[in-house]
Amino acid sequence: MWGVAESARVHVVVGTEDLLVERAVSAIVEDARANAGDASALGGEAVPVTRLRAGDVDQSELAELLSPSLFAEERIVVLESAAEAGKAPVDLIVEAAQNPPDGITLVIEHSGGGRAKSMVAALKKAGAAVVEVPTISNARDRTDFAKSEFRAQKVRVSDELVELLVDSVGKDLRELAAAIAQLVADTGGRVDLAAVNRYYAGRAEVTGFEIADKAVAGQVAAALESLRWAQHRGTPHVLIADALADAVHSVARIRGLGRTPDQYRDAGELGMAPWKVKKMTQVARRWRAENVALALAAVAAANADVKGQAADPDYALELAVRKVATLAS
Repeated sequence: MWGVAESARVHVVVGTEDLLVERAVSAIVEDARANAGDASALGGEAVPVTRLRAGDVDQSELAELLSPSLFAEERIVVLESAAEAGKAPVDLIVEAAQNPPDGITLVIEHSGGGRAKSMVAALKKAGAAVVEVPTISNARDRTDFAKSEFRAQKVRVSDELVELLVDSVGKDLRELAAAIAQLVADTGGRVDLAAVNRYYAGRAEVTGFEIADKAVAGQVAAALESLRWAQHRGTPHVLIADALADAVHSVARIRGLGRTPDQYRDAGELGMAPWKVKKMTQVARRWRAENVALALAAVAAANADVKGQAADPDYALELAVRKVATLAS
């Protein structure tokens, strides 16, 4: 998955997603151990892994970690948070990467930015193998990640199920991966919508999307009732505001096409799963163009209000939900 260079002794893992960085490093460690004929496979001791912050290493410590062993045993050294290291440790690490001793695998974790941003290019020039970890920055990225997790488990699921699960679990990749593993284990690989609803229907993000769905469908009373229930449960204001904004923007994108979208052909352009295109197309039919513009302004104001501009964010959300639902009715 990570394209590990088997012959490389120095690896740089670049990215900001902790879970994906950890997985890439683990793949490198496993590969290094396999190439070393790791004795742990035969019940012996594993090739040892030493971890420390890149910014904490000094010349003597790095020399000791990377010095050739009298007995020539394999070792793996993982240097973490290299992006925040100062000039002195960066220079030491880059110099060491130019001529790593036999038996040593050096792995450097780097965010790609930070005060030591130029370190990645220097390490690459020194011959290090670079693994770029993808950035997961939006709902589509999280959906793609979830699909890849199910594929890795050899489980087939629908796009609708993946969207529901991502909406339910939220933005934490580690939590999303754990949820998928748990669902697969508990259902014997037969994951369906009923299972997702059974496990996650009470999650905060689901509540936010339920409110939004009712609001853009013009269900004023039902949307306000769901909102009050969510507020009673302590659902974060920002989750509700984001869900409401997402629903209104979905309506706006569909209305902006100027025609009835094809749920498959237009899904990419609209940035939605096909099932969502179909669902939101039905919703968008009830909206007039001038009301969409007013709703967009309302959700923009609500987002600003819940992020600190309103003295009473509960009231600000109620106003926004009521206005959106009324505009749709």
